[in-house]
Amino acid sequence: MTLLESVHGPTDVKRMEQGELEQLASEIRSFLVEKVARSGGHLGPNLGIVELTLALHRVFDSPSDALLYDVGHQCYVHKIITGRADGFDLLKQTGGVSGYPSRAESEHDFVENSHASTALSYADGMAKAFQLAGSRRHVVAVVGDGALTGGMCWEALNNIAADPTRPVVIVVNDNGRSYSPTIGGFADHLAALRLQPGYERALESGKRTLQRTPVVGQAVYAALHAAKRGIKDALAPQAMFEDLGLKYLGPVDGHDLVALEAALRRAKAFNGPVIVHAVTRKGNGYAPAENDPADQMHQTGAIDPVTGKPLGPKTTSWTSIFAEELIRAGAERKDVVAITAAMLGPTGLEKFAKAYPDRCFDVGIAEQHALTSAAGMAMAGLHPVVALYSTFLNRAFDQLLMDVALHRQPVTLVLDRAGITGSDGPSHNGMWDLSILGIIPGIRVAAPRDAVTLREEFRESLAIEDGPSALRFSKGAVVEHVPALERVGAVDVLSRPAGSAGSDVLLVAVGAFGELGVAASQRLADQGIGVTVVDPRWLLPVPHELVEMAADHRLVVTVEDNGRHGGFGWALAAALRDAGVDVPMRDLAVPQQFLEHGSRSEVLAQVGLTAQDVARRVTEWVAGRIGEPAPAPADVPAEERKHG
Repeated sequence: MTLLESVHGPTDVKRMEQGELEQLASEIRSFLVEKVARSGGHLGPNLGIVELTLALHRVFDSPSDALLYDVGHQCYVHKIITGRADGFDLLKQTGGVSGYPSRAESEHDFVENSHASTALSYADGMAKAFQLAGSRRHVVAVVGDGALTGGMCWEALNNIAADPTRPVVIVVNDNGRSYSPTIGGFADHLAALRLQPGYERALESGKRTLQRTPVVGQAVYAALHAAKRGIKDALAPQAMFEDLGLKYLGPVDGHDLVALEAALRRAKAFNGPVIVHAVTRKGNGYAPAENDPADQMHQTGAIDPVTGKPLGPKTTSWTSIFAEELIRAGAERKDVVAITAAMLGPTGLEKFAKAYPDRCFDVGIAEQHALTSAAGMAMAGLHPVVALYSTFLNRAFDQLLMDVALHRQPVTLVLDRAGITGSDGPSHNGMWDLSILGIIPGIRVAAPRDAVTLREEFRESLAIEDGPSALRFSKGAVVEHVPALERVGAVDVLSRPAGSAGSDVLLVAVGAFGELGVAASQRLADQGIGVTVVDPRWLLPVPHELVEMAADHRLVVTVEDNGRHGGFGWALAAALRDAGVDVPMRDLAVPQQFLEHGSRSEVLAQVGLTAQDVARRVTEWVAGRIGEPAPAPADVPAEERKHG
């Protein structure tokens, strides 16, 4: 039996001797490589946090003490220690563990945070609640992988520092800094001294005495304070934390279990807000990750565990098509610049950054700043392209509305991973972007169905100069071409009934569902139902040609992978009402609920968004509704309201 097999909870780790802990750390790394290689996941960050997580669980008492991980993808080791190792056989797959903290999985997970820079605000709130309840429970927030570049962190730090009696320990998991940890007896002694309550009382007493001394008191105090700060700054490069009123301890070697435990025990004993700065190496202990020049295998698909090389055939992604087209646009137009929020590689901007380093800006985990900075660039004559994951647009709604759209600035949003992403779970599904964008006055929104229309619609977005535009596309492999029979104004007609069959149904397929719409129409044709399939290309504002087409059909059905509330179906229904078109309409979309992790195809099947599902629902509607007046909302059966 391995040591790892004997770990069923934090108590098992607390009992181990130093030599056993080092062996356990090695076994955990081997386990991570084996499991992540099979399914994909965040490998580099978790290889780098093994010793730190072990030390946290030895010093603190989870779940009595709350351990919060920000960004949440660095929680794999925490999950292993808290008894969930068996779930890693299906990591990020249906029936397995999530790639992020999950309250449904364990009492040891308090927040399901995969949108970065939130843990410190959670910690502030929990610490206040524990204090009001008369409890001395500690709250520990592990902040890493760039989360401190997010503005929320600094807002939270300001509040955490406001009360020196609340026991909040902030562990900065620093895997991106180059300075060395403080080492040696003097540094260790100084760190221990700084966190003694008596030291704080002596400092305050001396400060008051000196400042009251006539004539020379202020000058002596200033000189001594400067000398103290000079020594401390040399030993602790992050002195800015102490400027906020937070005690600072470190840097500590994040792979030295003895040093980590000593630092964390001091922080715990201080019983107030403390920063513990641990310097770790992303990908530590796995050569392919350590030697990965891009991001130390931050996130991988399935790989060969020995070589670290990707498995399976290489496919062309939506992201790669966008990346190529952006570089072409950059070569043609010097005013085109690119912005992202700590997602240079995942959003496809890496190649643009290499080609035009002075025209590409990674602002860190700061989507709000990204949008307003883009507005400023546009005001000064540039055309910014802001590339984000769709789910992270949620964080910058106010800036898009008031800073970009209100000023009618030509900013192009490129929203990667729109719709159902699948394996990253509810926080990463991009099922809210159309609902958000539909509120923005004057915005134009496109949804390409294939590689050809992605290139085309991106170029069209760059030609818009009187307001913002957005381009949304899904995760995964892209189809090169779903051909159109013709273009009617702005709308592509993908399929029409064959021969003399009547056109009973107008099926409006949004974005990547173009191919699905054509497949569904073929199934329906076999049942004698004539279907015209169209791709609106530009969803917002709704093309007037689409409204005119709807008037010529007996039933209109929309298919999209946005949430049903506020999605394209809602926008089209409003446009039909405004035009006085009374044709019956149904919308097939994602239900308004948080969807658990699984593959994209599995999740789409669960919510009834496959060609077979679409054909079945249309058949039911044709049989029962065509030619009848559209029912009032109160008359719609519950099942129909639920599914579209």
